[in-house]
Amino acid sequence: MRFEHLIEINAASVAAQTVVPPFTREQLWRGLMARVQTPQRFPLGPDSCDWREVEPGVIQRTVNFGALAMKDEVQADAFQKLEFTPEPHGDTTPIRLTITIEEPQPGQMVLRFVYESVSELSAEEAYFNDYRHNAWLHNDRDMVRTLRQWLVDEGL
Repeated sequence: MRFEHLIEINAASVAAQTVVPPFTREQLWRGLMARVQTPQRFPLGPDSCDWREVEPGVIQRTVNFGALAMKDEVQADAFQKLEFTPEPHGDTTPIRLTITIEEPQPGQMVLRFVYESVSELSAEEAYFNDYRHNAWLHNDRDMVRTLRQWLVDEGL
């Protein structure tokens, strides 16, 4: 299973940038790292997150949703890409998330989100793919909306 979508961060047109303040790559990266280190600050985020950098660019996390604890590892390629790889949990197939910052043309910046199953999905899991895709898209849009609000309110 693979699901991919793009969210435009900075539009190429100057007119659009007067309506929505543009991000620098550094500001966007700080916001993405907030999703790694303090995901509880985001809408529908977990209750808490414990993390440690085990080597440069490699972060191990325990993300807590009430009594449920999920573990993952995040590979950070500074100012370029984040890759979240969850540990297996129960009978559910882990889904890897990769977020890449792209600049298709001068002045334009987008985030590419790629969700990929680490192994084959069961028939039961595959049945829910449309629901997952919709939830991921909305969650990623909420994250970008939150980052935009932080940029305006407090700077990043």
